Amino acid sequence: MSVEVVVHAGFGALGLLSGMLALWARKGSPVHRRAGAVFFAVMTVTAASGAYLGFKTAELGNAIAGIVTIYLLTTSWMTVRRPEKQIGLFDLGAFLFATAATVAAFWSAFAAIQSGSALLGGIPYLVIASIVAIAVISDLSVLLRRGLRGRQRIARHLWRMLLGFAAAVGSFFPGQLPFFPQVIQDVRPIILLFIPFFTVIAAMIGWLLVVLFTRWQDASQGEADLMEAHT
Repeated sequence: MSVEVVVHAGFGALGLLSGMLALWARKGSPVHRRAGAVFFAVMTVTAASGAYLGFKTAELGNAIAGIVTIYLLTTSWMTVRRPEKQIGLFDLGAFLFATAATVAAFWSAFAAIQSGSALLGGIPYLVIASIVAIAVISDLSVLLRRGLRGRQRIARHLWRMLLGFAAAVGSFFPGQLPFFPQVIQDVRPIILLFIPFFTVIAAMIGWLLVVLFTRWQDASQGEADLMEAHT
């Protein structure tokens, strides 16, 4: 087993643990802050190593997924690192990058489908490409509005960070398929491996509904908590 694979797997496992802790800890608490910081750091390393391995093994889909994960994590982090209603060159660069990544992601998806090598008929590839396309629209909105404030700012941080977590979970569990060759032809066990991924997605949707449509916390207090959590 190569050093790159060990680094990728080890940091990925730590990312899963810290991500679960940050997700379930009380928001703004010391546990949430520390777990979130660890998650961002280790998941960035995990995604970077995954992208490297993807290019090394000519698995373009994995390489794109790693790069997109870094993009999601970084833009989420920057959302709460700067004051509200403020944008800069980083935001323009993120938009241009996401636009290029969308084209690459859809091209990779259709290439994998045509070659017959796409898992589950290419659905995971198309999901990733669609997520990046949504991110492009979100980035354009931020640029046109010259930054975000309040609940929208918290929501942007939330969905991008949790999608990074979902990417880690989604990469880990389906990656165990080679260890179960006797069930690869049976779709039901394969789908079971995606349950953790959809669980994170459900948690993300639930938190978005809470942040955007309830008085769980007032927008200004949420801003303060997130700013404190990432400084």
